[in-house]
Amino acid sequence: MPGGRLTQQERQQIARGLADGLAYAEIARRLDRPTSTVTREVMRNGGHTAYRADLAHRATEQRAQRRRKPAPRNAPTPPQPHGRDSEEVRRYEEEFTTVLVGSGVPKMMARVMVCLYTTDAGSLTAAELVQRLQVSPASVSKAIAFLEEQGLVRRERDERRRERYIVDNDVWYQSMLASARSTAQLVVVARQGVGILGPDTPAAARLENIARFVDFVTESIVRAAEQAREILYAKPPAAEADDAAARP
Repeated sequence: MPGGRLTQQERQQIARGLADGLAYAEIARRLDRPTSTVTREVMRNGGHTAYRADLAHRATEQRAQRRRKPAPRNAPTPPQPHGRDSEEVRRYEEEFTTVLVGSGVPKMMARVMVCLYTTDAGSLTAAELVQRLQVSPASVSKAIAFLEEQGLVRRERDERRRERYIVDNDVWYQSMLASARSTAQLVVVARQGVGILGPDTPAAARLENIARFVDFVTESIVRAAEQAREILYAKPPAAEADDAAARP
């Protein structure tokens, strides 16, 4: 059975078969092609009554040329601020993305996170993310929705009423709290099982152990996150004194 694209001669045979009132299966048998190939060819190029061999062949060639055009993935890299080496920054961003993906973050979401983290302002609009990552607006929108749900980005409107997506020192703290709220539900459900299965049964004992372990770890993580936030991001005494002096 021949494979590959239909030739112009085969398309002419299809047109003649249609004009003679032959079924797709019969046309395909005469061409030694699958019936699905003939059906798809006709439906893609005008249907049973409007199919023209020359137009179909030309349209197929045009589609093939469009597919052969290189995708504009390697857009000109904008100059880096602060004298940074563009190629070194690109390699670092790829490595950072790989690490996030390895930790369980989906790739598109990881790329958006890295793009935001490595921007000095810590914020970008959707249009800026599309331009930097060379992806569709829909891909950015889906990634942002996922990251917001995880507490890893937040959005604000700037002075031009554009939505900006932001990462700052508080993002990981908020993400930890979101994760803690999620695991707290596991504790509740596990303890519900203890009551349903009976407190003196092996299954109930197993669920109680799960609840105690998760509860302890979650509480420890939240406490550590709060302590880290207070210590790492607190202003030094000199800065606080300057702020106080500056107040009227």
